[in-house]
Amino acid sequence: MVLGLGTGSTAKHAVDRIGELLRLGKLKNIVGIPTSKKTQEQAISLGIPLSDLDHHSTIDLAIDGADEVDPHLNLVKGRGGSLLREKMVEGTCKKFICIVDESKLVKHLGGSGLAMPVEVVPFCWKFTANKLQNLFEDSGCVAKLRNDSKGKSFVTDNGNYIVDLYLKKDIGDLQVASDAILRIAGVVEHGMFLDMATTIIVAGELGITIKNK
Repeated sequence: MVLGLGTGSTAKHAVDRIGELLRLGKLKNIVGIPTSKKTQEQAISLGIPLSDLDHHSTIDLAIDGADEVDPHLNLVKGRGGSLLREKMVEGTCKKFICIVDESKLVKHLGGSGLAMPVEVVPFCWKFTANKLQNLFEDSGCVAKLRNDSKGKSFVTDNGNYIVDLYLKKDIGDLQVASDAILRIAGVVEHGMFLDMATTIIVAGELGITIKNK
């Protein structure tokens, strides 16, 4: 079985558990495809066999977290900075299980008021950020370059920057918005994962809820 290994605080627990089950002999004959350098390092330290999309173009199952989930199981991901590799891996899997707590549930994407990430090339990033902000002007969009903990531009595993979009209103048709973002020269990928998750596992005060597509 080929597993897509997600990135972030939630996915870290899943990767730890996979490593533990392998060590106990309860899990065998699996190979992992990591979605970031951080997850790759974690998996190696746990003894999880790894490969990549060049050798496994179809993935059986991916497990990851999300930053937002709307009622149609569309997601916002990438606040951890790994959205491009996550989308490449999770876009080619037969099943994509997303694990969140109930605070991540929103009425519409961008509804939390937190970042909607867009990965952009560093070249003239301000030009690209202005284009993105103007694109969603009617939704009260503010585009900001993401900085790291040292106050310098955050750099992704792919050597790119991230422009975070902060939205005050619903952006409407998500597919139309997606297409418009990707048409901007300088944009690499965005953090909307549309029609990709097959199962959402939601942890809440009253227990676990499972939502299937």
